[in-house]
Amino acid sequence: MPDYDALFAAAFKGELATSRKLAARTGMSELEALRATLSQRAGVAGLEQLLAARAAERLRSEHGAAARRAQAAAALARRSAAPASAPAWRAWFDGSAHPNPGRCGIGAVLEGPGGLRIELSRAAGYGNSSEAEYLALIAVLEAALEHGADTLIVHGDSQVVIDDVNAPDSASALALRAYRARARALLGRLPGAGLRWIPRHKNGQADALSQRAVPLPATDDHHESDQRSTQD
Repeated sequence: MPDYDALFAAAFKGELATSRKLAARTGMSELEALRATLSQRAGVAGLEQLLAARAAERLRSEHGAAARRAQAAAALARRSAAPASAPAWRAWFDGSAHPNPGRCGIGAVLEGPGGLRIELSRAAGYGNSSEAEYLALIAVLEAALEHGADTLIVHGDSQVVIDDVNAPDSASALALRAYRARARALLGRLPGAGLRWIPRHKNGQADALSQRAVPLPATDDHHESDQRSTQD
């Protein structure tokens, strides 16, 4: 039976808040309330499977963080060895799912020499927010290849996708491997390309394009944005 520390490490912020309210309302101990909250979230799959899946996700995140640190160190070494120069091509991507999972929209911006600017905004079927983010990345990489881009820097606010692309094969997310394979194949054809994480507030243009692709119904309660924030 998992102890409180194991449950606490696996829980999202919203689940912790829910369990505290449950404990206050029912008189349960914090351990019992948190176990009940996570068991309800796990559903038929069971609590143990939920804990195992989230532990694996944390491991992938740690691998991704290590990869980002290595990339940052390599980039710093390159900047120290040569004069800084702006990349000729830049791109931004974002994806959304309404609800999550639900209808997917993708948005991206590709900028190149001579003031070239390409905007992508289209529906992308049904899936979750990480799948939508991956489809947006794939779309902008395909556009970059089509227009002969080089020295491309691609910006995105999804740590899940960027970490997954950079992770070792053994640490990649099983559910995303088909998307990862497509993205890495495209990156392999763009030898000067690199991915860079940015905060969501700096990715507004791509986000707006992804939201425009799948407009929300007037009655939508927008709760999917909260769900997405726990995954990106």
